Amino acid sequence: MTSVAFHFNVNDRLHYTCRLVRKAVAAGTSLVVNGPGAILERFDRELWTFSATEFVPHGHVGDATSLAHRSPVLLCESLDDAPVRDVLINLSENVPTGFEAFDRVIEVVSEDPVERGHARLRWKHYSKAGSELIHHDLSPRTPS
Repeated sequence: MTSVAFHFNVNDRLHYTCRLVRKAVAAGTSLVVNGPGAILERFDRELWTFSATEFVPHGHVGDATSLAHRSPVLLCESLDDAPVRDVLINLSENVPTGFEAFDRVIEVVSEDPVERGHARLRWKHYSKAGSELIHHDLSPRTPS
């Protein structure tokens, strides 16, 4: 059964995802990051620039070089040609077809109301599919 973790109320979605990917790669985890082309382009640039002292090796599914498939992080618009890795991170508005092949899926959701609405629909889809759902609320805590 696929476990799906939703990380809600993320301030900067792509920067947060970069940090998440960096941590996972450091732990020896391999990942596929799925999303539309425009978001993946921005995410690719963010991976190159978010840290001045670190590099997260990554490639695109379908790249002609053999290095892409040896990279711990693969970016793709569709899971059709993507190899199954340890974790799938979804940056798309929709549930990616084929998510069931992964043991773990991570959904990163900002505070944007439209994005949260899409996330609610994905939550329902995963729930109906029988996935284990995990909720992480990253909104700032107010002192009591």
